[in-house]
Amino acid sequence: MRRHADSTFRRWALFAVLVSSIVTNGCHSARIGSRDWAPPKGHFDPQVPQPPSDVPRELSKVSLPDYVIEPPDILLIDAVKVVPKPPYEIESQDLLSIQVPGALLDRPIDGEFMVEPGGIIDLGPPYGSVRVAGMKLEQAESAIREHLLQFLKEPEVSLSLARSQQAWQITGEHMVGPDGQVMLGTYGKVRVTGLTQVQAKQAIESHLAEFLENPEVAVDIFAYNSKVYYVITEGAGQGDGVSRFPITGNETVLDALAQINGMPEVSSKRIWVARPSPYGARCDLVLPVDWHAVAQRGDSTTNYQLLPGDRVFIAQDRLTATSNALGKFSAPLQRVFGTTLMGTYTAKGIKFFGSNTGGGGGI
Repeated sequence: MRRHADSTFRRWALFAVLVSSIVTNGCHSARIGSRDWAPPKGHFDPQVPQPPSDVPRELSKVSLPDYVIEPPDILLIDAVKVVPKPPYEIESQDLLSIQVPGALLDRPIDGEFMVEPGGIIDLGPPYGSVRVAGMKLEQAESAIREHLLQFLKEPEVSLSLARSQQAWQITGEHMVGPDGQVMLGTYGKVRVTGLTQVQAKQAIESHLAEFLENPEVAVDIFAYNSKVYYVITEGAGQGDGVSRFPITGNETVLDALAQINGMPEVSSKRIWVARPSPYGARCDLVLPVDWHAVAQRGDSTTNYQLLPGDRVFIAQDRLTATSNALGKFSAPLQRVFGTTLMGTYTAKGIKFFGSNTGGGGGI
């Protein structure tokens, strides 16, 4: 028995040493609270050290680094220059630029003409339509010249491709899929996750160069969906609420509360920002917010600028939470006592009416 007790003691001692080594080897950067952390009672809670002075605030904001594209961001891509590699055959929805210097004075031909779904272009009255689909640019130019001989004497025609219908596959909004790629129609997919806007532009142009001559595109972020912050409201026993909002680089704690139309009735004035760290939980930064100072005095000291991944936590009102907990505890008892009382009164009523009925029959 003594040998078993010694073995058990040695195992627990070894476990304690391992736990101690894990704790002491953790991150020791500027984290609010080096011990087991508890929610702050307020900004001036003596148990909570003051946050670092370089934390960005309402009046001392910082610019965020170049935005890194990730799913499910939405990119806005504009095809600035899309010229198919020769030989190119005209297709429906292509936009052709046509100039005829010798056209009728009251019926000029100078502008851009869309190739209609039937493969024809309408030059307007009195010239009519010409079929050009499936032709090369030189062939279409000759076909238009031959057609205009019906109305003009020795017409000169200049034709060029203003915009390929394939450009419509590139231009527009494109969501970054779960695979980190955007779809460009018949041109296939391009991986853009982990890239900045400039890098994404280069990647898309490099991909399109397989099909086009010196392509040029413009890339912008249409929807910032992958970089967000959260507002978490403790529900006082009625379920916590979580709201998710995109980061645009200018939000503060006050902006976050405005997004949820202020604090719910079950909330207290205890608010803090929990900022995760890539180096583990012991490196996380917790920033208590002095709500009265921010809201009533216009003090921007604790109106922190929010960064991607931040959690704005609004603690519950303890009295409301206690009341709800007591209500949950007493509700089953009330139902039991209510059922019992109802049964008792029902039995008494039956007995009362039964006795009255029996007495009447004996008279």
